[in-house]
Amino acid sequence: MKLRFIGTTSEHGNCPTLYETETGDIVVQGDELDPAHRAQLRDLGVAETAVVIPRELLTRFAPKE
Repeated sequence: MKLRFIGTTSEHGNCPTLYETETGDIVVQGDELDPAHRAQLRDLGVAETAVVIPRELLTRFAPKE
């Protein structure tokens, strides 16, 4: 899978960051949610994780379509 960088609000190249796949899906890079908060998620699959994304990143860079 090839990823295309969309944008970041990070000042030093760290997460959070958005990418787009060849199929148009969005990949999100961010700090992993801590175990206490992960426990509140519904139906989290064994291959899934959850990351924290600042609202500014999504409103600034997320595709509008």
